[in-house]
Amino acid sequence: MIQKIFIVAVHDVSGAKTDKMKTKTVKEGNSVTLDTHVIKNPNDVMKWHFNDDLIAEITRDQSKICTDDQCKQRFRDRLKLDHQTGSLSITNITTTDAGVYELQKNRRIHPHHSIISIRRFSITVTGASGVETDGVSVSLMEGDAVTLHTGVEMNQQDPMKWYFNDIRIAQIIANLNRTCTDVQCNEGTERFRDRLKLDHHTGDLTITNITTTDSGDYKLVTIRRKVIQKIFHVVVHDVPAADQDDIKRSSVKEGEAVTLDSRVIKKQNDVMRWYFNEILIAEINGDLSKICTDDQCDGRFRDRLKLDHQTGSLTIMNTRTTDSGFYQLKIIYIIRLRHSISIFRIKRFSITVTNSSLPSGVIAGICAAVVVGVGVLAAVVVCVKYCC
Repeated sequence: MIQKIFIVAVHDVSGAKTDKMKTKTVKEGNSVTLDTHVIKNPNDVMKWHFNDDLIAEITRDQSKICTDDQCKQRFRDRLKLDHQTGSLSITNITTTDAGVYELQKNRRIHPHHSIISIRRFSITVTGASGVETDGVSVSLMEGDAVTLHTGVEMNQQDPMKWYFNDIRIAQIIANLNRTCTDVQCNEGTERFRDRLKLDHHTGDLTITNITTTDSGDYKLVTIRRKVIQKIFHVVVHDVPAADQDDIKRSSVKEGEAVTLDSRVIKKQNDVMRWYFNEILIAEINGDLSKICTDDQCDGRFRDRLKLDHQTGSLTIMNTRTTDSGFYQLKIIYIIRLRHSISIFRIKRFSITVTNSSLPSGVIAGICAAVVVGVGVLAAVVVCVKYCC
């Protein structure tokens, strides 16, 4: 028998370091240094990311800064690394450099053990005209919906405009809101046909049923006492092959239990809701969970539903044929960095409940898919099969 013991000591963060994200404001054309406040050890690996892209790295004695192709020519000859501390300097800064920078430090303390720490820096760039620009990045899966929050309450006279890769796609001026036509969006293509929603009170922009061609920079321009720009860098990934089947199918005999697996690990701010035939039956919101009462569920699932608080997966115990129907899992990921972003994702499941007490050949099925609300709401397809 081999035993390994890991002794972990967790210390309070000093008062000077309690901010989760360091913020800096710099004028366009100036330089800024993102200071690590550490001395690099010989075995440390330090990686800098901007909008989820690796832009600089120090591995032991070797350093590497991204090429023009890797950085999409954003930082051409303008990045410098301090080999003693790993601090990153950006020279001749531009408004497109605004956003969140992340440092990942991997310190190896044993051939098989490492300590990984993360620091984030948010940079706001003030242009020559006094316009302030800051930004944040988010990664999505194809088919998701996303809401880009402005973080403000609209005044009647506040003009607000949204741009996608510098093409105006939505605006609110003097209480009138308008989303772009297909022609206005992208020269006759139908990129955002019926997929943009604008909140009249906040100016929040929602993009539904997102696709990989929607990747890019979404810029909010608003004028209050001064002009402020916020950039949301959105990256949309293809759905993995394992998840391309819209409906997850399971078969269970009456009386057995079945688990509808979310296949995710729930984070603190996530909201997860389960629906049966469009009726909310279970919910996890933060640290709180709720399962419907007998009245709300028509007495159908009395004491037979169980939620996993780590994953949000739903287990139905002692299944009955009357449990057949539509199940929907709606996940809301809430990201709070420099700006807030809400991601909406739906998963579907199909359950076959088998009752061996009925004659063979009797098959009752409901096979349907429902598109509801924000994004593609996944309806669970349930087919109930009776056999001998």
